[in-house]
Amino acid sequence: MAKPVNPDAQPSMETPDETRSRLAATHPVGKGQATPSRKQQEALNRRPLVPDDRKLAAKQARGKAAEARERARVGMAAGDEKFLPVRDRGMQKRFVRDFVDARFNVGEFMIPVMFLVILLSVFPDAAVQTYGILALWAFVIVAVVDSVILGFIVTRKLNAKFGAEKAERVRWYAAMRALQLRVLRLPKPQVKRGRYPA
Repeated sequence: MAKPVNPDAQPSMETPDETRSRLAATHPVGKGQATPSRKQQEALNRRPLVPDDRKLAAKQARGKAAEARERARVGMAAGDEKFLPVRDRGMQKRFVRDFVDARFNVGEFMIPVMFLVILLSVFPDAAVQTYGILALWAFVIVAVVDSVILGFIVTRKLNAKFGAEKAERVRWYAAMRALQLRVLRLPKPQVKRGRYPA
């Protein structure tokens, strides 16, 4: 049964403004704020070239530099390739370091022997001083011979492992490492005595 029509009733249609306000109240649209323009966003991201507090900026820069140096020092001591100088990089140099560190080298006792000879030179007896100097020269000759032998052995090992055409010339590198005290070597030894690389 159809409802009677009331001629005095108001029309059910709403105006466009009423529709917009009703929809905005029931269904909020967007982020709740206007999207900033590109110019506004660049202004927010802009940093001054010269900071307001120069002392604080300098302190922060020094802190970052010190942290970077410490990372480099620790990385170099551990033998991390990206922190090593060019002369220490590569698989062959690592092989040489491990081979030298696994070996008892005569030359690594050079500094203690020289210190002992200096102490002997303090004695007033000329014979003691002479014997000390002779012992030092004898030790130097033995250390040089040991370093030459080490160079030949390392070269032969590298040729066998990497091929004669790809092997680097590492005799001087091996000798210089062998003449250093084990505790003073950089990068630090990564192998124990007697643990020769394969």
